[in-house]
Parts: sequence; C-alpha cells; structure tokens
Amino acid sequence: MREPESTALLQSVNKKSRQVVPAGLNAGLNAGLRVVPPIVDVVVPVFDEERSLGPSIRRIHAYLSRCFPFSWRITIVDNASTDGTWTLAVGLERELEHVRAVHLDRKGRGFALRTAWGESDAQVVAYMDVDLSTDLDALLPLVAPLVSGHSDLAIGSRLAPGAHVARHPKREIISRAYNAILHAVLATRVRDAQCGFKAVRANIARRLLPAIEDNGWFFDTELLLLAERNGLRIHEVAVDWIDDVDSRVHVMSTAVADLKGTARMAWRFATGGGRVELGPLARARLANDFGRRFVAFALIGVASTSVSLALFLSTYGAIGPVAANILALTATFVANAWANARYTERRPRPRWVPAFALYFASLAVTSISLALVGAFTTSFAAQLTALLVTWSLAAAARFILIGSIGNAR
Repeated sequence: MREPESTALLQSVNKKSRQVVPAGLNAGLNAGLRVVPPIVDVVVPVFDEERSLGPSIRRIHAYLSRCFPFSWRITIVDNASTDGTWTLAVGLERELEHVRAVHLDRKGRGFALRTAWGESDAQVVAYMDVDLSTDLDALLPLVAPLVSGHSDLAIGSRLAPGAHVARHPKREIISRAYNAILHAVLATRVRDAQCGFKAVRANIARRLLPAIEDNGWFFDTELLLLAERNGLRIHEVAVDWIDDVDSRVHVMSTAVADLKGTARMAWRFATGGGRVELGPLARARLANDFGRRFVAFALIGVASTSVSLALFLSTYGAIGPVAANILALTATFVANAWANARYTERRPRPRWVPAFALYFASLAVTSISLALVGAFTTSFAAQLTALLVTWSLAAAARFILIGSIGNAR
C-alpha cells in the first residue's frame, strides 16, 4: 500500500535562509478559510531574471488557466538576485491568482528546488526553467503519470525519440557527451539528465531530498540517480525545446561540476551508499522474473562466447590451448560482468566479489580440463569439446549465482 498524499496546509515561512510571502494564501488563512492544496506545484527558480520573469510567468499562468485539468500553483523562487527580480516576483504574486513568491538569500538551483519542494503541500512538485525553452504542451504528459500513481518521477528529454530540439552545436555536443558518460559510468537508463523540465511525487521527493548532497546544477542528476538506485519508476517525455540565447548557465563550469558530481556518485554507489528508506512508497519487485533474466543472460552469453571462441581459435596455435583459454576468458570478463549486471540483474554495476570469484574458478576448471585432455590426446576436437563443456558449466554456475543473489535482495 502506497503512502497517502499529504494534505498539510502550506504555512508562511520567515527564517534565516528563506522568506516565503504568499499574500493571497495568507489572506485566506487569516480569514479562517480552508485552503485546498493544489495537485501540482510548478516551481520556477530565477536569478537576475527581471527582463524575462514577467512575460514567462504570465505565459505559464495563462496556459495553466486555459489548458491544465489539475489544480495548480506557480511558485517563483528567487535565488538571491541582485537586480529587480524579487520586486517583480512579489508584484506577480499580488497580481496573479495561484502564484506565490519565495526569496532565498543564497544561490543554487538545487537549493531552490530543495526548499520549494520540501515545503510544498501539493501532490506533485515540478519545475521548469524561466526561459521556457521547453514547450508547455509537455507539462500535462509530464505530471499525469505522477498524479495517477503510475510513476514516481518524470523528466523532459531532448534526447528521447520524438523530441524536437534547436540548440547551439556546442551545447548539443556537451549534453550528449555528459549523458554518455553517465551511461558508461553509472549505467543509468535516463536519456537526458539535464533538461530543466522535471516533476516528482511530493511524498517521494520528501524521501529523496535529504539524501541529495548537491545544491547546484548537479541536483537534477543526483535526484535521478538516487531514484534509479532505489527502484523508483521514471517516466520520460520527449519535448520540443528551443535554446535560450540569453541563458545564465555557464556551460563549461557547469560541465566540470557535473563531472565531479558524477565521480562522487560513482564512488558513493561503489561503496554501498545511496540507499533511501522508502517505506510503503517502495515499489515491489516482481515475484518471478525468470523468463526475462534467462533471455537476457542467454543473449549476452552467446555474444561473449562468440568473442572468446574467436580469440581462442586465433591464438591456439601460437600460444597453446591453456594460454589461449586464459586470454579468451580474460578479454571478455569485464564486458560480460557489466552486461549481466545491467541487463540481466538490472543493477547499475556488477557485484565484483562474486564476479571475480567465478572468473578465477572458471579459469581454474577450464585450464585443468584442457591440461587433462592434453595429457591423453593431442586431438584439437577433444580439446575444443572440453573447453565448450567447461565454459557451459561456468555459464550455468553464473546464472544460478545471479538468481540466488537476486532472490536474496
């Protein structure tokens, strides 16, 4: 049973690190009226955006009023702006219904989202960049799976099939390279971790936020990596996206910070960290996933065995059967372990201790069998048969090991 949605009323906050001034909402509370929390809270973090803030918020407000089927609120979060952004935000709050303004005395998009999402009383919390590079028609497909409970997080993707994107080649190259690094290092299935268009169920956000360390641009990626690490379902929406030529994002410094964050998360996961207690929000594992695991394991095994066999046959004459076997198994070991972890076990990385144990055991058994066969006959067919039999036994042991470890999770 999943945890019911929170219905706590949003209170005005005035603390050292933040100031929330929702004038219309406070008026309702002071009059003793019952304020019904919105279903969706759309957060717009801003820093020195006095030129674009007004037109963007009015455009979002008009769109939500005209097209959005769920109750909603727009939350403007001012990240310690040095221009007139905060004054404009307060004016928009007074002018437009269902708009509130939050002022923070420190910068950081991650800090803005942590604050606004953590204090929201909505069922679903979302955010979008103030430049509105993402077409607003993607908002309903983004939040609908969260409102229904089908998914836990939702992200806009500029790299998903069906997305239409217009941006500078430099940004395109950096974005694709960064996401490729995430796939290689952390085995994430998320196509686009950086798109400024995301949403999460509020009860899930409250569980994940304390585990997120970054308060800057890497906040998004860390949120998604932790969600995947803990088995949450992420819904991906292909978006229409047009690059903002007046963006405040410093591409190179942000890329460096993201790479540092990626290394930190890789170490965190490698040392067993990143587990979050989800309680009743955790998604139940399938009771029987044998069919999928068997097919994935078999396909990986066929590919791995084909490469190993080709290496064995090409080096057999030059270095002998035992050395050729060692070379063939070693050459495919790492790729085989990674592929089985990602596609058979659906883990971000291999369990290296049992993987290495099975690798050395396979080397020992196959080498001994080849040596024994060689002591009685020089027949290549006999040696090849012994090799294939022992490789098959090692593969069966690996599959049994994967199943036993998976059932113990």
